[in-house]
Amino acid sequence: MTSIRHFPATHPLPDWRNFGVMLRVLLGVNALAALAALVRAPDLAGWPAQFIDLASVVEPLMLIGLGLLSLVRDQLWRLRLRSGQACVLGLAASLAAALYGYAWSLALVDGGGVLRGVLLAVATTALLLLYFELRARALSPAQAEARLAALNARIRPHFLFNSLNAVLSLIRARPQQAEAALESLSDLFRAAMRDPAELVSLADEIALGRQYLELEQLRLGERLTVDWQIGQISLGLPIPPLMLQPLLENAVYHGIEPSPSGGTIRIEIARRGDELEIRIANPTAGRPAHAVGNQMALANIRERLALYYDLEARLESEVADHRYEVRIVLPCQRKHR
Repeated sequence: MTSIRHFPATHPLPDWRNFGVMLRVLLGVNALAALAALVRAPDLAGWPAQFIDLASVVEPLMLIGLGLLSLVRDQLWRLRLRSGQACVLGLAASLAAALYGYAWSLALVDGGGVLRGVLLAVATTALLLLYFELRARALSPAQAEARLAALNARIRPHFLFNSLNAVLSLIRARPQQAEAALESLSDLFRAAMRDPAELVSLADEIALGRQYLELEQLRLGERLTVDWQIGQISLGLPIPPLMLQPLLENAVYHGIEPSPSGGTIRIEIARRGDELEIRIANPTAGRPAHAVGNQMALANIRERLALYYDLEARLESEVADHRYEVRIVLPCQRKHR
């Protein structure tokens, strides 16, 4: 079973194809270039011109390097850490030497400029590799799993308490339905006790969401209507556990319970290119007191998404036309080691 142990964020040699890694390299290199330009500039007024001159050399070198590293990522991951880092440093030095050598052939820099350019490229690359290694240690599988367990623990009490309340409301009035509901509740308990580091299939997550909403429908009756819209997508796609259920619980608590007439929760799941998009919408009930709890749940899911996907997943929410909508976007496919 795929788990967070297989995710690139836990590898000390970065995943050069990851958007978060690319963004960090871009920001880091440009920050160092800006600092170098400040040192070289005769005064502050000359700083922008110096930075533009440096960027004209640094940006092509960085983009070409990232492109080549993304192509050979899997090969680098098969090497020992220090060997892989040495290969990255060698690639940076070679590219810098080639670029500055070409500039030297056009008489744009002197021979000393070539050596300085190579040394600066190697030093910058070494600093970035050190940063990514330290970050990988901070996001080691054990620590990431412990953090996931803590985040999931915040969800489980609300999840199980609400489900149990739904069953209790049926025991006297509809004992047969209560018995069936208890069977569903046992399945929900089993799902809640899963290892939070293990990914689950989209089909399992949808089934869990359906079971939870069926329990709530027993409690709320006709006040709760559910509209599932599932597009043409593989239900075997792996996603983090407990993505849907907390959002469905929020939709019931914030959108359906406060309204005497209830409403409809709409769940849309579709594939957009290489991304899986999940939308959950519910009517707004105009009760701002619940907003804090809602934001806590969203922050919880955002943090779990960051542990799994870094910057490649996102969670957005908006209120429009008396509807509150949450949208989760996940990468559909990941290549694991």
